[in-house]
Amino acid sequence: MNEDRAARYHRLRRRASVVSTLAGVSWLSALYLTGASAALAAWALRLGRLPGIVVFILVVALGCEIASLPFVFYRAFLLERKYGLSSEPLSLWLRDHLKALGLGLALTTVAGLAVFGAIALAGHAWWIVAAGLFFVAALVLSRIAPVLLMPLFYRFRPLERAALCERLLTLSRRAGVPVLGAFEWGLGEKTTRANAALVGVGRTRRILVSDTLLKDYSDDEIEVILAHELAHHVHHDIWTALAVETLVVTAALYAAQTAAAGAGLSPALGGAAALGALPLMVLAAGGVSFLLKPVANAWSRHNERRADRFALALTRRPAEFITAMRRLGAQNLAEERPSTPVRWFFHTHPTIDERIATAKQFRAA
Repeated sequence: MNEDRAARYHRLRRRASVVSTLAGVSWLSALYLTGASAALAAWALRLGRLPGIVVFILVVALGCEIASLPFVFYRAFLLERKYGLSSEPLSLWLRDHLKALGLGLALTTVAGLAVFGAIALAGHAWWIVAAGLFFVAALVLSRIAPVLLMPLFYRFRPLERAALCERLLTLSRRAGVPVLGAFEWGLGEKTTRANAALVGVGRTRRILVSDTLLKDYSDDEIEVILAHELAHHVHHDIWTALAVETLVVTAALYAAQTAAAGAGLSPALGGAAALGALPLMVLAAGGVSFLLKPVANAWSRHNERRADRFALALTRRPAEFITAMRRLGAQNLAEERPSTPVRWFFHTHPTIDERIATAKQFRAA
């Protein structure tokens, strides 16, 4: 399972993530503590209220991007290449990163405008309205992501292996999860990882099987992997996870309101000082989100364990489940034995050993 290599990879990746986050925190802290944020807000609002808010949000967001970029580049490109997990050239990585940056800035701007719109509408109770808007936005994104967002970064085409395609569609019907179709997911031009997914909701729901999975895995293994993904839709895990995330966002937004009010900069007061409180609000919200991350991760691991049991019951293929997990763990450099704090804060899935133990228990029963 390449345990030593995998453990080293994940340790370096986590370290880069932490340093990247600290770089962003340093930028936001410097903006607020030096008074630069208030000065920038006063200058931006001279452009008009709406343009000023947009300019302020973009400057703050771009500053975070620039501060964290060296560490993001190390984590997402250099480290992936070093450990044989990336197959994309630098030019392709840069192109994707720029597309992700543009998309991220657009979504951040819309989110910021939604927050200030909620402030104008609800005053000190803005955080409740903003949390509701987050929930609605997440619902919309879950529907349009397979159609509009994922094709920006990956190539998709109808699954050409007719027998496998029909087998997967039959499996989805047995599970009671209607799908639009089955598609080959072009991961191979960017990564050596293998994966399968069931993305979208309603009429946009579709089966995705990566070309790297099709290349090396048997049809039986692919079927049991997809059965796991079907389970999330059968159990409505998307909606329960969204509910948990909305609760976390609500707490984070309340923390942002409390922090700003405690500093005498309640957003409901309006003006440059209130707009300049945005870095403080982001820091407070981010801190609460981090502290609540173990709750969201624990819920995710619960859902993943239940999905494994469902996949085993639906396919009756514990042997193929075990071989698939072992191969995926080795190919994707899964971390075998994370420490307890690492599992709490970084792991959304049970370890490979735990998942294999579940399959062995199923086979014994």
